[in-house]
Amino acid sequence: MIEQIAIFFSIEMIYLWLNIGVIPFWFILIFFPQSKICGLFVTSIFPFLILGSIYIYLFYYFFNSGYDFFEFFNLYLGLYKLGDLYENEAFLILFWLHFLSINLFCGSWIVRDSQKLYISKFLIVFPLIITYFIGPLGIFIYWLIRIFFAKRISLFD
Repeated sequence: MIEQIAIFFSIEMIYLWLNIGVIPFWFILIFFPQSKICGLFVTSIFPFLILGSIYIYLFYYFFNSGYDFFEFFNLYLGLYKLGDLYENEAFLILFWLHFLSINLFCGSWIVRDSQKLYISKFLIVFPLIITYFIGPLGIFIYWLIRIFFAKRISLFD
């Protein structure tokens, strides 16, 4: 049974499903941030249970393939070592899953925080789209918008 799943869910197939799978969550975050669906499915633990399960599956898959996970630590040895890691399919898919998860987490935080401060959902559309593509820049743009609604600059919340 597990072998059949492993054959169907190749790394390329997982990559495609990851990219398609996060789009509904972002769609709900951008267009329906105050809906119950957003509260139940997107700003909850639900998407991260799914993404975490995929992460565990990928670790299992690469562990059975004999992948050397200690090679990941080479990314701290310099920029060229990091470039070498990006040529590795295992590192690349795990990094991409990590990137999608963190950006989705940041997007859901933006929505929850904007609701707490009563920021219009129309003002957070742009930061959410930028967060989807370029996470830290979207958070920075949201922070600039947040300053005007919170009436203060806070380095931590």
